[in-house]
Amino acid sequence: MLIIPVKDGESIDKALKKYKRKYDKTGVVKELRKRQQFIKPSVTKRQQVIRAAYKQRLQSQEEA
Repeated sequence: MLIIPVKDGESIDKALKKYKRKYDKTGVVKELRKRQQFIKPSVTKRQQVIRAAYKQRLQSQEEA
């Protein structure tokens, strides 16, 4: 549960903004989407390797 301290005279809009920012930082929505389907660890590792290779290719192209 998120607790947002609200000062006297502070508008509700400002308090809502604080709440939304804090909620985004917790990563609840991201975690829920991730848990909707199971991805095997081997698949995640393969995706990470592919991403790393892609990033290296981009960096080597920038240097050349």
